[in-house]
Amino acid sequence: MVVDDHYRHTLEALYRRYNRRAYVEPDPLQVLYRYDDICDREIAALLASSLAYGRVSQIIKTVSSVLDEMNPSPHRFISDATDRSLKDQFSRFRYRFTSGGELTALLRSIKRVLTEWGSLRKCFAAAVNTDDETVGEALCRFIDVLGEKENGHYYNSLLPRPSRGSACKRLNLFLRWMVRRDDVDPGGWDEVPASQLIIPLDTHMHRTGMACGITNRKQGDMRTALEMTRFFRKLCPGDPVRYDFVLTRLGIRDDMDRAGFLQSWKMKGFSGQA
Repeated sequence: MVVDDHYRHTLEALYRRYNRRAYVEPDPLQVLYRYDDICDREIAALLASSLAYGRVSQIIKTVSSVLDEMNPSPHRFISDATDRSLKDQFSRFRYRFTSGGELTALLRSIKRVLTEWGSLRKCFAAAVNTDDETVGEALCRFIDVLGEKENGHYYNSLLPRPSRGSACKRLNLFLRWMVRRDDVDPGGWDEVPASQLIIPLDTHMHRTGMACGITNRKQGDMRTALEMTRFFRKLCPGDPVRYDFVLTRLGIRDDMDRAGFLQSWKMKGFSGQA
């Protein structure tokens, strides 16, 4: 369709211009670039994405402080740690509503997965069904393995459950980082199809989606994330989150031309619901 071609060309122009590491900062993604080993990077990515709420400068500071405790290898640190040593080391941790207990529980869960599966990558790959439209079901299975039960129920604010309707922005952000590979996303989880990824729906992406007419839904939930993902999948079937980084940057950085992009997008009266 001509309309789809217009959208695709507009997004590709934005991608070519801004999808570069020079535009990453500030973003918790930047801490992943420390690690060449995929076993270290996947742990850093899960921790960084899990804590990716609030002011971005504080997120980066908090994530960096946790990873500094694990230098030079998060994988080796967690593999060698005991439940007691993790509790002692992070008992005083606090970031907004995340307690040291929740962080320690996540680290214990990671250690358990490393012991049973060897890596987070192998654990998640086992949950993937290539016939699924999205990674939603795989995420549910992954969180079931990774989560810890408290009083018979799973609970950890760092591990939202897709089945409850949450957009699961942080988990989908984690997958974008680990599955896609380009100048921005380091990738490494080649067993997971990029075609199944879901838009990590944050405030900036939601606002842009509404401004572009991609969605009219005011709730930033999983339904909205899937609606926007289906739109982008029409333009890029093999990589529906290809444009996530550059579109969210429009709402974060002052040196990007958001107004110019929106003007180009709406040329000739096009809207995302056409």
